[in-house]
Amino acid sequence: MTTRASAAPRTSLASDEARDARAGVILGVAAYTLWGLIPLYFRLLRSIPSLEVLAHRAWWAFVTLAVIIVAMRRGAAVMAALSKPRTALTLAGSTVLIAINWFVYIYAVSTEQIVQASLGYFITPLANMAIGLVVLGERLRKLQTAALLPAVIGVVVLAVQAGQVPWIALILAISFSLYGLLRKIAAADALVGLFTETMFLTPLALGYLAVLGVEERNTFSSAAPDLSLLLALAGPVTTGPLLCFAGAARRLRMTTLGFLQFLAPTLQFLVAVFLFDEPFTAAQRTAFPLIWLAVGLYLVDAVRAARSRTRQSELAAMPLEDV
Repeated sequence: MTTRASAAPRTSLASDEARDARAGVILGVAAYTLWGLIPLYFRLLRSIPSLEVLAHRAWWAFVTLAVIIVAMRRGAAVMAALSKPRTALTLAGSTVLIAINWFVYIYAVSTEQIVQASLGYFITPLANMAIGLVVLGERLRKLQTAALLPAVIGVVVLAVQAGQVPWIALILAISFSLYGLLRKIAAADALVGLFTETMFLTPLALGYLAVLGVEERNTFSSAAPDLSLLLALAGPVTTGPLLCFAGAARRLRMTTLGFLQFLAPTLQFLVAVFLFDEPFTAAQRTAFPLIWLAVGLYLVDAVRAARSRTRQSELAAMPLEDV
């Protein structure tokens, strides 16, 4: 028989979990909304070469994260990660991948190809499944396998119509999926990992900016103050969504995060078509519904799997009835 004394802690625990869930949803929506609206920021920098914007993004993100690391006294965690050769090597690999991802995305925005960039992030979860199948030897459930087919058809439609592979979408999806794989196996949390990656990128970034300075092509020193300020804001623009995401990931189920994940490419797509007047071609009107069908199948499978796990957990936690 349940007593009032035992019921009270359970009620309190449920209330704490509800508050955590609400906070998680708010943080998750904030993260993916910021990522979805980030083309508005990079659009303002389209007059600057993509590689220079990447260098500033790496440097200012490092500065921002260094302040956070010091404020949170996480220096020991950074040193612990770097002291392990395998972790350091894994983070070096993830650094290369995130640099590729950042560069290609900046290039896509500056060349008015945000629709294709949004396609890349729509198919990222499907690329994750493919990597799990090929690299980790995971087995796909029936709906997961079914989700891959329309996605592949959609990419083929785009390739045939354009006469070339939609490389921006594919590079964004593959690089971010492989990045997630390396970060999954790296013994470092989100903050320490990103700080280490920007630390690895900083010497290259500063070296490149120094060369531009010698050649008098450094935008930061020669541009108007408002453009220089925009470049410096690359730090908060990069780290803000990630910190929101880290907070959401600690509080929400992966299924919920999976739903929220598609907010970012949806907003990017809407920004591209309705604010920047990017063309939405006949091939894209054919391919995107196929991608959205694949996403829908992916989400249905994720919900079913989550419900199954919940039922199994409830059955395992159910006490035997008193005889």
